[in-house]
Amino acid sequence: MVLDHLIHGGRDWVEVKQIALGARNTTISLAKPRSPKPTTINATSKQDLLGGFQLHLPRLLVVKYAEIGDSDFLQRQREAHRQFQGCPQIIRCYGDECTALNNGRMIYSVLFEHASGGNLADLIKTYGAGGLPESDVKSFTKSILLGLDCIHNEGYAHLDIKPKNILLVPDLSKKRKRGASASAAFDAKIADFWIAKSSKQILAELRWEDRWCLEGTPRYMSPEAIAEHKEGPACDIWALGCVVVEMLCGQPAFSIKPGESLEDFLDRIGFGGESPRIPVGISREAQDFLKRCFVRNSKSRWNAIRLLSHPFLKDHIPDAESPHKKVRK
Repeated sequence: MVLDHLIHGGRDWVEVKQIALGARNTTISLAKPRSPKPTTINATSKQDLLGGFQLHLPRLLVVKYAEIGDSDFLQRQREAHRQFQGCPQIIRCYGDECTALNNGRMIYSVLFEHASGGNLADLIKTYGAGGLPESDVKSFTKSILLGLDCIHNEGYAHLDIKPKNILLVPDLSKKRKRGASASAAFDAKIADFWIAKSSKQILAELRWEDRWCLEGTPRYMSPEAIAEHKEGPACDIWALGCVVVEMLCGQPAFSIKPGESLEDFLDRIGFGGESPRIPVGISREAQDFLKRCFVRNSKSRWNAIRLLSHPFLKDHIPDAESPHKKVRK
């Protein structure tokens, strides 16, 4: 059930403004702490446990909330964050709480780090068809891979890596160099673990008779996810390649043709043997990096830790020296 009014806040937070209506009847709002003092909330990590649940909430945060009966996916997202909360490349979760409204309804809310830089999808739109500077693409790609390595090492797969789910958080330690792009002062962090699954969950679902239900965003789905309904870390790597293509040329790696149904589009990728076209006009290292992401056999696809050592990311050019080249697909 969608909330028909603002709840204005919870025990530890006050709603500033509603940002959007999210998936699964979830409301997403910008909020501020109710008190500037350290707050006792449900622990999100071992570090919080050692601190006795005492957390200093930032001046602004993002709160996702839903009625308790609609909060199963929100609770799943919070549980996933519990596993890798200490990773700097994953948006931070500050905990959760339940709030009782005057009408007796219960609201479940989760508190997250605020990304003032917005998301990667909006940044790509800002740059347009020319794509982002390759130096920024390298920086963001490295951050995403570090986050994925953490997620995969904890036995999880994100399963919905896309530009909209990559948030940009200012890094105060980064001083913008002369000639560098405006985005160079931001770090990319992975967010939105709505459909993330542990290896145990994936194995359990393989035994279900009704497992043939696709989850995720079609443009970023891997061939094995479509054709074999096979989920796992390798799916995230394929999706990362799609994100890198989009950063480089400002256009999705896959496009739905005029008049083409979603089913036909998925058939092209899952059964038709189609892989994204590698953009021309990019460095050889970038081309080779994408080829490693788009290996159709998931067992032969490079994993996150191996991609982190690829020359495309090792030979990092300082922002001020990196030319902004036009890229064609």
